[in-house]
Amino acid sequence: MPDSMKNSKRGRVNVRRPDVMDLVTAEVAKHFHSSIVETIRGKGGRLTIGDTTVLLAEQFGFCYGVERAIDLAYASRRVFPDKRIFLIGEIIHNPDVNRHLREMDIVSLPWKEMDATYDELTDEDVVIVPAFGAPTGFMLKLAEHGCYVVDTTCGDVMKVWRRVRSYAKEGVTSIIHGKAGHEETRATASRATGEDGNGHYLIVLTLSDADYVCDYIRNGGDREEFLKRFKGGYEPGFDPDKHLERVGLANQTTMLKGETEEIQRRVRATVIDRDGKPDNFQVFDTICGATQERQDALFEMLKNPPDLLLVVGGYNSSNTSHLVEIAEAKVPTFFIRGASCIQSLEEIVHYDLHRGEEVKSDYARLFSGDGPVTIGITAGASCPNNLIEETVFRVFELRGVAREELSRLQAED
Repeated sequence: MPDSMKNSKRGRVNVRRPDVMDLVTAEVAKHFHSSIVETIRGKGGRLTIGDTTVLLAEQFGFCYGVERAIDLAYASRRVFPDKRIFLIGEIIHNPDVNRHLREMDIVSLPWKEMDATYDELTDEDVVIVPAFGAPTGFMLKLAEHGCYVVDTTCGDVMKVWRRVRSYAKEGVTSIIHGKAGHEETRATASRATGEDGNGHYLIVLTLSDADYVCDYIRNGGDREEFLKRFKGGYEPGFDPDKHLERVGLANQTTMLKGETEEIQRRVRATVIDRDGKPDNFQVFDTICGATQERQDALFEMLKNPPDLLLVVGGYNSSNTSHLVEIAEAKVPTFFIRGASCIQSLEEIVHYDLHRGEEVKSDYARLFSGDGPVTIGITAGASCPNNLIEETVFRVFELRGVAREELSRLQAED
């Protein structure tokens, strides 16, 4: 570590040193790159061998924000080889990526609430803030202990923070479309209270939630029932009878774009109905560009749907689960962690969003059926290409195409 870093005041540090990043780039590529995926992309996202076709969505997998977060996490270990390094929760929602960080002796800290572990941090410790960001209380705790902080928060998330902070300054309540228990939404909500802590927010998840809020804005209602319904989705002191006068919309960046836009439309119409004008309503587009691109690419694929769709990613990934929601009404869809979930010709282990658990399905008979078959594959922004590669290998393997044949194809290119 250079002397300038040793003598610097603890706080946010820049680990993007050229000598370090060259090594990090090679290491990350070794763990997560896939030449097979790049070969298929070079063929227009479609590969047919015999009567089996694999179709990749035009946009899938790691986005820039995720790549940056992983690079910074890897760089942290190289810049601080002998220090204790901690990570608030998970760097992203992918078990394979987080496993690699654990193997680098990067220790995960609780993210739902601060426990005694945070009190044991010292000014010699390094703490990585994940791509989702962290609530302001967590950041204040790190500053209190004087830790080195490697902040990997996604730029799109920080744009939302700026928006909700501006709402708070103007006395506007933030209505946040998101999951109240998600790391990103919790981090955003903490900024929505403003610098003086007097701002307000309300988190809504569904169109039904939005309609309930709209009805309350128009007609009032049972205050205690309102607070009970949205428990955990507002700050202490929030009062629906006082704090829905002026509202501004924001969102968790990985939500369904169409659903967020519909909530915005309904709330705006409600404010106009109540006031006769939209002056007490504000909105700003805060959907992540990569999330939108992956959703749009899936919609395009579904115009001519494959026989079966595999969505690869971590089960707790919000942007990945929304891809499943989009697809399952159009085509048999299976949300899998990776290739090992495709267990045999008869069985796929996958996550059922509606039941909230991993289940087994026998729809894998398509893999062994007669005649041509097209298997679509997409993945959320937190899924590395090596997991997609293994899924491609597994699909062809079950259809009687050996891995060596795919490797030969790659060598020819």
